[in-house]
Parts: sequence; structure tokens; C-alpha cells
Amino acid sequence: MPDAAVTPAETVATGIYFGEGPRWHVDDRGGRLWFSDFFARRVYSMDSAGALTTELELDEAPSGLGWMPDGSLLVVKMDAREVWRRFPDGRFERHADLGGHSAFKCNDMVVDAQGRAYVGNFGFDLDHEISARGVASVLADHPTTPIALVYPDGTVVSAAGDETFGFPNGSVISPDGRIFIAAETLAGRLTSFRIKRDGTLVDRQTWADVLPRVPDGICLDQSGAVWVANPTAPECVRYAKGGAILETVSTGNLNAYACMLGGEDGRDLFVCVAPTSAASEAAVEARGQIMRARVEVARAGKP
Repeated sequence: MPDAAVTPAETVATGIYFGEGPRWHVDDRGGRLWFSDFFARRVYSMDSAGALTTELELDEAPSGLGWMPDGSLLVVKMDAREVWRRFPDGRFERHADLGGHSAFKCNDMVVDAQGRAYVGNFGFDLDHEISARGVASVLADHPTTPIALVYPDGTVVSAAGDETFGFPNGSVISPDGRIFIAAETLAGRLTSFRIKRDGTLVDRQTWADVLPRVPDGICLDQSGAVWVANPTAPECVRYAKGGAILETVSTGNLNAYACMLGGEDGRDLFVCVAPTSAASEAAVEARGQIMRARVEVARAGKP
């Protein structure tokens, strides 16, 4: 099936090192896009005009973001392999230690309506292995790793038992809270599970193979399709279950690393873009951006 028509995205905000974990969140200021900037060590929010507000400054790189039912913000600390919680009263405390469920840096996260957090991780030193062996070799042969499930009290278990993943990255939860879909970046696929009452994941299935593209951050729309940010190309691609391509957004000459639907009607696709994800380059100069494109179908589910 040929690719669908391509819609260009426009730049909304600049001066970002490397944006990740974008989330549309409504508070007393209205709806805003929140995201992490790895190398600025900050969590930002952004208004519709692209003005940035620093929401948190951390002692290391933040990644995945999400909110608990009481309004607490959860933030992944990548290198510490921890989830931290900013309470509504401003306290900022460690919520969970993920060291027993990750072999290297932690990354993206989705938080469900009950406050349960699902956190992915690299599984190994990706930058070093790509430098040493090349992308093709790493795609063909890499360690796999579990997804961590953090309960609201901070208890951590393996989300899917003995199941492991090829660099589990962005993830989404269906509006009814029953289906979990994870991006396996280095496996080039989206993988789905049924969510049990206790939050654990069962009945693994391949939701879509997306190779030669690879999936990084993802988001879900009201038709049940999944938008995929492709970190190897300047594009976001909307997939139906099974892998049919429904829509493509071009991000010019900057690769796409994460995406989120938001805006007043849920039809603004926000994309975190940058020239590279390699820390040796991305941390040196703030060349990342937030881009935006109008799409036909509004957001749904979590995040």
C-alpha cells in the first residue's frame, strides 16, 4: 500500500536541546504541552504560541512524564533509573527505584487513570554500541529488557512477567483502560497486551510491524490508530492496526523523536525534533524544536 499524502509541520518553539515525553495536560492555566528536555535537565510546559515555562529543574536528565489522580506529576530520572513525584503541595520525592527492572537508562512512561506507571528502558548503552558496531548491527542483535510497572504506592514489578522487549520506548493505553501498546524501537514494531485488573500485561501480540521505520515516541487517536515518531527520519507516521499507513507528517530536515496530540480540539500533532539523539552532539547546542501539524482525528486514551 503506498504511503498517504504528506502534511508539513511548522516550528512552534526553538531553543531546546532534546525534547522527549510530550504530554498534553490541562491545569488552571488551560491546556499546555509539557515535555522533558534531556540536556537542559528541565521539564517545560508550552502555551499555544510556543512560549516556554520551566516547570522543574532536575539534577539529571528527565524523560517520561505523567500525572496521578491526585494531580501529582511523575517524572522519570533516566540515569538514576528512578521515578520521582512532585506532589500538588510542591514536595518532590523519589516515588520508585527501577534499578531491579532496568539494565541501563530509563526512558518513556505512560501513567494510567489509577496512577499506575509503565516505564521502559534502554537495556544497554545504545550510543556506545551504535558508535562501535553501527545502527544495522545493533538493530539485528541487541539485548532485550522488561517494562517496569510502578504501582501508586511505589511498588515495582515486571509489567509483563518474563516478557522482554527490544528497547521499550513510547507507550499508550486505550480509552477503556484495557489495551496497552508499546513501541519496541529496535524491533521495529508496535506490540500490544491486554491489561489485567492488577495492571499486569498478558496476551502479547504484534500490533504492527513498521520496519524499515523504527518507533520512538507514540500517541493514540480516537480511531484507534497510532502516531509513530520515526527517529531515523524527519517524519511522524500514523498506522492502523496491522501496519497500514494512514497519514504522514513531515518535520522538514529534523528527525522526529516523540509526538503528542493536543490543542483545544485534540487535533494538533506536536512533535519533538532534533538533528540527532547522540548525546555527544545533542548536549552541546540547543538545536531541537517543537513542531506542530493539524491532523484529522483527535487524541484518545493515555497519555
